[in-house]
Amino acid sequence: MFVRRRAKSGNESAGRPGWGTLCPGRGVFAGGVPRSVAGSLSTVGVGLVLLGLTLAVLLALALVAVRRNPEPPVPVLGTVPDFVLTNQSGIAVTRADLRGHPWVADIIFTRCAGPCPILTRRMKMLQDALPADRPVRLVTLTTDPAYDTPEVLRRYGEKFGADFRRWWFLTGAPEQIARLAVDGLKLTALEIPEEQRSHPAELFIHSTTFVLVDGQGRLRASFETVGEDVDFQTVQRRILRTIRRLEREPAGSQS
Repeated sequence: MFVRRRAKSGNESAGRPGWGTLCPGRGVFAGGVPRSVAGSLSTVGVGLVLLGLTLAVLLALALVAVRRNPEPPVPVLGTVPDFVLTNQSGIAVTRADLRGHPWVADIIFTRCAGPCPILTRRMKMLQDALPADRPVRLVTLTTDPAYDTPEVLRRYGEKFGADFRRWWFLTGAPEQIARLAVDGLKLTALEIPEEQRSHPAELFIHSTTFVLVDGQGRLRASFETVGEDVDFQTVQRRILRTIRRLEREPAGSQS
């Protein structure tokens, strides 16, 4: 008597279970993912977590370092004395009118054929770079008050696009101008003797710097603005950065 045997499937005849079957000890999970691949994915995940933690620690350490080593305070270079001058609208201006406002100042004269137009154009660039709602003021002094009347200064400012709400052109008695410009702002302003003038408009030698005064009337910084090796875009960024540092100082700071 013969007994018919059931034919084995291909997998069974090879001694292998189906693809989706758990086969202990042979590195295959149900679903067909090899154990070696799953282990690699797990390792990558752990690595990413460790990387994230490392970056977080480094960031925290950097913040601590910044707090422990803050940017040094802007030095105090002097104190601006009291003064009484007249602006382009014929209105008297004193030191008290600028209290609470950081201000940038320069000195020019309207008949100048040399650096003065350059200085004024660069002050206009600074005006445009400052948001209109910031408390910063711009102040231009004249070295030639006998000629630069309020009306002359007003026309000069209009020519260069000055915003008179934020930018004042000041004239007045020579001793008052000298007191503010030379004694307070450490600017130079010297009349050239007539016999030494090479041009009719070459009347004065004066500084080509912008100086920064804080809201308490203290001179804090000076910036050269004209010269062959002067890049005013870089200078302007320095001025704006220093203004922001002054604005962050505690009220009444005595840096």
